Amino acid sequence: MMARTEEGRAFRILTIIDEYTRECLATLSQRGITSGDVIEQLFYLFIFRGTPEYVRSDNGPEFTAKAMRRWLNDLGVNTLFIERGSPWALPEWPDITAPYQKKLLILPEYS
Repeated sequence: MMARTEEGRAFRILTIIDEYTRECLATLSQRGITSGDVIEQLFYLFIFRGTPEYVRSDNGPEFTAKAMRRWLNDLGVNTLFIERGSPWALPEWPDITAPYQKKLLILPEYS
């Protein structure tokens, strides 16, 4: 997800949700998120929670990067992408990220 500060500066929020339990497993907010950042977050989750059968994501560049696809393929994890412009594919996503986004926007480093 991309959001903007009061001054209009963009930042990204990565939210990782367990599709079965709807539990928010991790969040990451930065000015930019790379495939390396996503791999790092998933790496820790795979260690502590096990390797999933698949990872579902949007088709953003951090998820479609060759390094990301190769890493998941090496682990035997399939990828599923939601269609661009299909917010109904993850209907509870705004409910999970809205409180986090509000709190984040009041922090000085994001103002």
